Amino acid sequence: MSSAETSPSTTARPMLGRPAIGRGEKVRTAVLAATLAELAETGYAALTVDGVAQRAGVHKTTVYRRWKDRDALIVDALAGQIAADIPIPDTGSVDQDLRLLARGLAAWLTGPAGSAVLAALLSDAVRVPAMAEARARIFDDRLRRAEPVVRRAVERGELPPGTDPAEVIKNLAAPLYFRVLITNEPVDAATADRAATAVLTAARHHGLG
Repeated sequence: MSSAETSPSTTARPMLGRPAIGRGEKVRTAVLAATLAELAETGYAALTVDGVAQRAGVHKTTVYRRWKDRDALIVDALAGQIAADIPIPDTGSVDQDLRLLARGLAAWLTGPAGSAVLAALLSDAVRVPAMAEARARIFDDRLRRAEPVVRRAVERGELPPGTDPAEVIKNLAAPLYFRVLITNEPVDAATADRAATAVLTAARHHGLG
């Protein structure tokens, strides 16, 4: 026999440790990404399922098979941003962790995904109950994911006992959101660093409990 006859086909071998992504999941990912892109480009009011489907390269009936209506699609797209956008640092230093966290938030707020989320949450979508729920889920999740940064700092003795993790994270984020939503001032790494320094000083010397 030739070596071609005795050797198994490489295409028949299963790939270990890297499960294949099914077409259904690929379509879902493409549609949700297209929804966020449409939100960023057109805003909540002008977003249509037709526009999302065209951007995702699928037929609109494919979208409707997975989401009952436009708002259900938007809620799913926004909720999907919760876990992935802002990495939660663990450098062993609260100073560095807060700086990285603030810089991640600043980049998100000024990037396409953050702009799309804020545009949807602050538009007429707030009148839609499902959207109000999504807004609460998004901000509650941001707090919950970031709070270990503060708890670890208290355990290491870098922050006083009784420091409230939620208050620290809220005070870290507040000046960044204020610039984006109220004063329309630039938000960059320097802005993030100043916010981190201010909240760390307040937590260490004045208490945020």
